[in-house]
Amino acid sequence: MKVLVIGGGGREHAIVAALRRSPSVTEVLCTPGNPGIAELARCLPSPVDPAALADLAVREGVQLTIVGPEAPLAAGVVDEFQARGLRAFGPTQAAARLESDKAWSKAFMLRHGIPTARHASFDDLDAALAYVTPHPLPVVVKDAGLRAGKGVTICRSHDEARAAVRDIFTQDNAQAVIEDFMSGQEVTVLAFCDGTRAVPMLPSQDHKTIFENDVGPMTGGMGVICPFPLSAEDAARIQTEILDRALSGLRAEGQPYVGVLYAGLMLTPDGPKVVEFNARFGDPEAEAVLPLLDSDLARIAEACVDGQLSADLVRFRAGATVCVIMAAPGYPGEPRTGITLNLPDLRAGEAIYHAGTGRDGEHLVSRGGRVLAIVAQGPDLATARASAYQLVGRVNFPGAQIRRDIGFRIGL
Repeated sequence: MKVLVIGGGGREHAIVAALRRSPSVTEVLCTPGNPGIAELARCLPSPVDPAALADLAVREGVQLTIVGPEAPLAAGVVDEFQARGLRAFGPTQAAARLESDKAWSKAFMLRHGIPTARHASFDDLDAALAYVTPHPLPVVVKDAGLRAGKGVTICRSHDEARAAVRDIFTQDNAQAVIEDFMSGQEVTVLAFCDGTRAVPMLPSQDHKTIFENDVGPMTGGMGVICPFPLSAEDAARIQTEILDRALSGLRAEGQPYVGVLYAGLMLTPDGPKVVEFNARFGDPEAEAVLPLLDSDLARIAEACVDGQLSADLVRFRAGATVCVIMAAPGYPGEPRTGITLNLPDLRAGEAIYHAGTGRDGEHLVSRGGRVLAIVAQGPDLATARASAYQLVGRVNFPGAQIRRDIGFRIGL
């Protein structure tokens, strides 16, 4: 089977690496890819719209396409592929509203009894300011649209909350979601979905702020532990109250969900509640979860597209992974690019996924904010964490921003 992966970041590098382990895959293509992906797959220039991506799949004789980032999903790439009789793993544009429109997503959760924080949505600046000004603190202000994981502000003063609201409404067609702050351990559960069934992957925990101890502005994610020590009771409630209800709700509304459903959750004193849904593999969660996948990713994706997913298709090996992001100076603001990178030879259980790299002649250089995802496996989280930071120390990346406390919330 020839498989095309759409995207060019660390998540897609991890997807391509998992596909290369798939016995059913004969060739992997990636558009646009990156220098790390190019060592594993044939990289092609990236078309700009769904029709051109479908043309590419036809021209290359692709049997299955896996969509990595949220933007092509929100643009309707899966709808275009389906209309052309092409197999694409990912939700339709309407189903992807779970991520692309947070206000719609929150309303969907209320309609289907999915536990989440109390909230209100606004498309008017004055109304949003009037609501947030007397709101108990802390309060969470979210941009309802796609902001690459950076459209969320946890506000600890009303001045900060008003500033966050005003920032959202500097954009055209802006909409803000304002919600109660939830306390507890945050966990991500990714699930393979075939429209009817949701089969969860190993739970993980991301670290979203730029600085240690969860301080500073939000990023796309600065590091992950996997598996997160989720209790059997919480796992069962996540399955029945969140994943199953989301799939049955979308199916009832005429938009069956196929692909990976990302449930970002808070383990509150009242049980698991949804912080947000995403419509694809998380990034950097994919870089921590997929190295532990012990079954054929391409076959799982095919089964989802065909509506034939079963739990026995999804197997994970024992052990743990820790992912540490090396980000460019200036991120999450304006990152410095063009920094020369020198990567070490890898040992067993180690991986470096390229998230924002490019080539300047013969040199590997930084091209984005989150530049490298450093991953190590071990028999347990403590061992994997020590190995990950040891590998970080062997990477030559001048000025890199690194969180040294990945796993601190569970005492690592």
